[in-house]
Formats: sequence, C-alpha cells, structure tokens
Amino acid sequence: MKTTRPNRISSRTWIVMAALALTGQIAWAVENSWFNTFVFDMITPDPRPVAWMVAASAITATLTTLLMGTLSDRTRSRWGRRRPFILIGYILWGISTVIFPTVAYIKSSALAVIMVIIADSIMTFFGSTANDAAFNAWTVDVAAPDTRGRVEGVLNLSVFLAQIVAMVAAGMLIDTFGYFIFFYTLGGIVIVVGLIAGSLLQDAPLPPESDAPKRSFWAEFAELFSLDTLKNNRALFILLLFIMISSIGMQVSLPYLIVYLENYVGVSKSEFSIIGGAVMLGSAVFAIPFGLLADKWNKRRMIAIATVGSCLGGILLSLVKTLPMLAMTGLFWQAFAVAGGIASVAWLKDLLPEQNRGKFLGIRMIFWIAIPMVVGPWIGSTLIQRFGIPTSFNGEAGFIPVPIIFQVGSAIALLALIPLFFVRYKKAQPK
Repeated sequence: MKTTRPNRISSRTWIVMAALALTGQIAWAVENSWFNTFVFDMITPDPRPVAWMVAASAITATLTTLLMGTLSDRTRSRWGRRRPFILIGYILWGISTVIFPTVAYIKSSALAVIMVIIADSIMTFFGSTANDAAFNAWTVDVAAPDTRGRVEGVLNLSVFLAQIVAMVAAGMLIDTFGYFIFFYTLGGIVIVVGLIAGSLLQDAPLPPESDAPKRSFWAEFAELFSLDTLKNNRALFILLLFIMISSIGMQVSLPYLIVYLENYVGVSKSEFSIIGGAVMLGSAVFAIPFGLLADKWNKRRMIAIATVGSCLGGILLSLVKTLPMLAMTGLFWQAFAVAGGIASVAWLKDLLPEQNRGKFLGIRMIFWIAIPMVVGPWIGSTLIQRFGIPTSFNGEAGFIPVPIIFQVGSAIALLALIPLFFVRYKKAQPK
C-alpha cells in the first residue's frame, strides 16, 4: 500500500530542512578539510595517522548509514520515524565536535593518535546517523514527486554553500583564534541548530501497520548484498567500479592538500581560504552547465572528458607555487572533478533498478566512500613517507607532503577509464 504525501511543503519544513542541511554539510566539509591539518599541526607530522583517521571515518560512515538507515526505516514510535535520530543525533554530533580538539592535551603522541581516530569515528557515527541516514531519508519522506526537484535543489545548494564556508571562513578563523575556539564554535552551532530545528521538525505520517516490516532487521539488511542483484546489474556495477578507482585517485592527495600547501608551498590558512573559495565558486560556475549538457549528450563521453581534464589539472597543480597559478590549476583540477561527479551520479541514477534504489544508494557508499577513503590516503601516506621532506614537531618525526601525491593520484584516476570502456551508454527513457 502506498502512503500519500502532501503536494505542498510548508514554510516551516523548508526552514527546518535548509537549516539542518546547511549545518550538516558545513560540519562534514570541515571534517574533510581541517581535521587532517589539526592532526598534522597539533599532534604529529607523521602522515600515517591522517590515513588511519580518514579510513576509520569512511568505514564508520558507510556502516552507520547502512545500519541506521535500515533501522530508521523500521522505527515506529510516538516521537516519529526519523525525528528521534535527527534531534538526538545532531546534538550528540555537536558535542563530539566540541570534544574532538581536546585530544591535543594528551601528552603521549601514540595515545593521542589512537584517541583522535576514536574521537573522529564517534563524531562520524553521530553525524552519519543524524544526517546521512535519518535526515536524507526524511527529505524523501516529506517530498512528493512534484516537489522533489526543489528539495534536491536545496540540498545541493547547501553542499555548495558549506564548501564555501569551510574553505573561506574556516582557515581565517583558525589563523585568528586557533583550532580550539573554532571547533567549540562549530560544535555549538550544530548543537543549537539540531536542538531548535530538530524540535520543530515534523515527521511524515507513519506508513500503515500493514506496511510494517515483516522480516527481521538483519534479514532486511542482508539483502543489500544479494548476489542476484549484482549479476542483474552489470552496467551499474561497472560504473561503480569507475567511481571507486577515480575516487581512490582523488583521495591520494585530498586529505593532505592543505598540509601540502601550507608546509611545502608556503600558503597560509587564510590565503588558502581565499584560493579555496575562488576555486569552489569557479567550479560551480563551470560544473552546472557541464551537468546540463550531460543530460543532452552522451554521459559516458562527458565523464571521460572530465576525468582526463581533472587528472591534467592535478598534475599541473603539482608543478606551480604562486598563488595565481595555484588558483588557476586548482580550478582546472576541481572543476572537471565536480563536473565528472555530476555526470556520473546522473548516469548512476539512470541505471538504478526502480524497486531497489535505496538499496543501491547504500551500496554506492562502499564504492564511493569506504574503499576510496581507505586505499587512497594509505597510498598518499606511503608516498609521503617515501618521498616527503623530513620534519619534526615537538620531538615527533614526520614528513611534509610533496608534489608526487598529485601526480600518482592523477595516474590512478586515469585508470578508471578502463572499466568505463566496457560499459555502453544508453539514454534513459522517461518513465
């Protein structure tokens, strides 16, 4: 039995959605950009802990989204279906963000490394529960087909605005006030927004009892990995293989990007904020028309062009040191990467089986997040240890990243074109 959804989304729901989306994306953007520099600046210049932290966070995010997303689907409570996960999750997400920088007080660097990985994983668990699993599912619950496009517009705009904030404001705030005040402020904002918006959030009506899950939680979760599903969707999994390899290539250098610019090139955090903001804005201006063109042209060719362009940009970035050239090559690198991501996601959605879309979006995280963020940073860390510039901080030995991480990362991303060769593009028919 299908549940009915209202055609009109109330102003209250739009405000709650925008607040939770923007706050959540800012928190994720900061974690992806600045947690790694915190480890390098405050704990140890050894690149291995960054790789371990990124890997642990990726695995935690993937498992949490799959498990807690399935759990929230099955929840039937007087407080609602998604609301308890969002309200409590955002508050605990903010508290764990506030606590995160206190690991720098630990005197033993070995213990500090262990605790920073645990702290980041705990924060990721709460963030993925509240945002990736419950909030994203809620946005589908409250949107009818004729409003879903506008909802996606709000969610995508929040990602873009969050990247601008993380790039432009974060570096300047850290340079001015330090890491502790910055993380305390960020965590406080997440707590306040989560408390207010989560309290105001109105859950969609629960499905009728006849639609309640009949099987056990684990039986339903196991369906995510059905071999029959894999066999019947060859083109989809080839595309996921492309996404995995290209994402590994990007993750070789991305976790160490700010550390590289600050310690090898000599760019301050505030200067990076200016460059990063310009690159993000320019990438959006370039990627949006590229994405529109992808709807009309062959997505496979568009992805191939974007992949080659992004790899070339990454190599060029590794060869320059002046701020204008860093901005230009960084724009070339990221604009094509964003454009390729738009085209690949669009093609992926064309290939999703109609009755199993949610299932495959969960599986996608394994290929897009978990594996790339385990393998890519490990390759980057290995390269830095082998070719990096030796350094030390508070008696801790480590290495400064060098240009080879961008060059190897680009070479790996180019290998993603191999599986792309084995899948044919067929324009999706409207349903």
